[in-house]
Amino acid sequence: MRGNNAETTGGCPVMHGGNTGIGNAVTKWWPESLNLDILHQHGARTNPMDPDYNHRQAVKALDFEAVKADVKALMTDSQDWWPADWGHYGGLMIRLAWHSAGSYRMGDGRGGAGSGNIRFAPLNSWPDNASLDKARRLLWPVKKKYGNALSWADLIILAGNMAYESMGLKTFGFGFGREDIWGPEQDVNWGAESEWLAPSENRYDDLTDASTLYNPLAAVHMGLIYVNPEGVNGNPDPAKTAKHVRETFARMAMDDEETAALTCGGHTVGKAHGRGAVDQIGVEPEAAPIAAQGMGWSNPGHEGKATNAFTSGIEGAWTKNATQWDMGYFDYLFSYEWETKKSPAGAWQWEPVNMPDEEKPIDPTDPSVRRNPIMTDADMAMKVDPIYNQICQKFMADPDYFADTFARAWFKLTHRDMGPRANYYGPDVPAEDLIWQDPIPAGSTDYDVDAVKTKIAESGLSAAEMVATAWDSARTFRGSDKRGGANGARIRLAPQKDWVGNEPERLAKVLGVLEPIAAEAGASVADVIVLAGNIGLEMAIKAAGHDINVPFVPGRGDATDDMTDADSFNVLEPLADGFRNWQKEKYAVAPEELMLDRAQLLGLTAAEMTVLVGGMRVLGANHGGSRHGVLTEREGQLTNDFFVNLTDMAYSWHPVEEDGTYEIRDRKTGAIVWTATSADLVFGSSSILRAYAEVYAQDDNEEKFVRDFVAAWTKVMNADRFDLMR
Repeated sequence: MRGNNAETTGGCPVMHGGNTGIGNAVTKWWPESLNLDILHQHGARTNPMDPDYNHRQAVKALDFEAVKADVKALMTDSQDWWPADWGHYGGLMIRLAWHSAGSYRMGDGRGGAGSGNIRFAPLNSWPDNASLDKARRLLWPVKKKYGNALSWADLIILAGNMAYESMGLKTFGFGFGREDIWGPEQDVNWGAESEWLAPSENRYDDLTDASTLYNPLAAVHMGLIYVNPEGVNGNPDPAKTAKHVRETFARMAMDDEETAALTCGGHTVGKAHGRGAVDQIGVEPEAAPIAAQGMGWSNPGHEGKATNAFTSGIEGAWTKNATQWDMGYFDYLFSYEWETKKSPAGAWQWEPVNMPDEEKPIDPTDPSVRRNPIMTDADMAMKVDPIYNQICQKFMADPDYFADTFARAWFKLTHRDMGPRANYYGPDVPAEDLIWQDPIPAGSTDYDVDAVKTKIAESGLSAAEMVATAWDSARTFRGSDKRGGANGARIRLAPQKDWVGNEPERLAKVLGVLEPIAAEAGASVADVIVLAGNIGLEMAIKAAGHDINVPFVPGRGDATDDMTDADSFNVLEPLADGFRNWQKEKYAVAPEELMLDRAQLLGLTAAEMTVLVGGMRVLGANHGGSRHGVLTEREGQLTNDFFVNLTDMAYSWHPVEEDGTYEIRDRKTGAIVWTATSADLVFGSSSILRAYAEVYAQDDNEEKFVRDFVAAWTKVMNADRFDLMR
């Protein structure tokens, strides 16, 4: 008891770091325990807004033009504590917007600018984001002025847009509507490394083959958003770097032309900063002392001069006129030979050979001094790689085409994770439907829903077939980038109709019945698929002795092949689905971990995940009719039997070594009663999930189980109904 005595020398009456500090975390003691934290983040307890606050409504009242004017005015309002290069913050604000958006990756839709996550660890302290804390502080007066209606997420991207406009680029458009989170994201796999900028080999099966970068990662190092600007593993070689640039940008859904446009257009303005010694730069924000007030990377040699700022360690501008949108980047890159040199901070960079002094950019602080321009290894890749070189030649021959291609690619970069246009607000939302926005036409609400329900009920389809089809259609939704879901009925299109997880034969049978019903009624197939799932549930609810209707709101539309970028939908293919007790093959990650990931992407709480799994099992909705986890003698009825039998001590549980499944045996007779997977038994083994399972197993909660299942089901079916949220 000595350590708990506040009177004792060295004692303290509180736990340092609290019970959730790294030294006391449950997973520190039991690292194999299932960590459910990703389902509990960003909840009501972390949100400081009033319970009835609706950001989608608040943003509509924002004075959009006034905000834009204030942000644009800020660009040339240089502050003594962090002065602007050449009196213009454009380069800094573009870097802030770029690095906020650039963490997005298509593999799982996570990262990106849609939530203002760059304000929190680890992104706020990534080496690649050095000194972007200053950019956010410069924007604070604008955020303070416009308050709740202007999210940080919107403001950060708007700053990049206004920077480009103030320097002469006609941007493609802008959409307000991003909503801030209030704490770090705990659901993003940024890599397994335990140190910043660890060697790239840690992320590849074969570093010489860029495509072997581990999924879903896109960046080549822990702490970077893209590639190493000094070269692969910090060794200059533009030809090698080009391969990694191509792979990294492809994982952000960018093709070669978009990649070249972003690289060249991003470096058409602004400069890199690395004039001081790296060992003099202070620690990142999360490690900084309390007096730093959330800012990091202190620079003792700064002395209020833009020239002395530190960001990447590379030093110099890419163009002669770094505050103007022009073709100067190409003039430099293709008019001169370049050689490798070290920056004052010790970073590899490329500098021109024999460039006349009068052609060099002026110093950002002292106009009487001229400095060498620079190129990164990724810039040199634009010249060395034959495909990128050809694209650059096309840009140089048509500056207007370059400007338009960049503006569109920039819009895609900064809006990709916002989902469909229904989530965009403001006067600058482009009218054009872009295929990467997964467009869906408006669906009809002018049809007789009850008549359609009757025809579905009389169709001969089983409840399990209808439930499984509706679930498969909706489960592709990803809250990370708001893609997928039941709206659009893309389950009937390539590639989804052929996914193993969707049981193509069963899917074709069900669609063959539902599509004629939809056509005759004037309803969308998307609506009818969901409606059929609801009918299957209502049949199972009635069979269990309850009378509860499943809510339904018509209005979904049907996408076409022309509206669908089939290649980009490949990343949405489920490789496992714990809700239907299936996985495509055996993975290093346990089935319950994969189920947790899917639940988080669907926006489910731990309780919602629990009730859905238990209900799907007793409904007989397992993939391929598997019997694993169907812990009931009343299959097809929506009962709480899964939880009742899982928690019943009349049974014992035994692993089957050959295939990783389990046998559930009668303790008295030893007879095998059921089989299960770890995605079933985790609801009895995890102390948190067992607590939920016990609630649903109680005698007084049979009806609660049904009501909660219906609510969770409806949440999944409507997850992508952004039209209902406006």
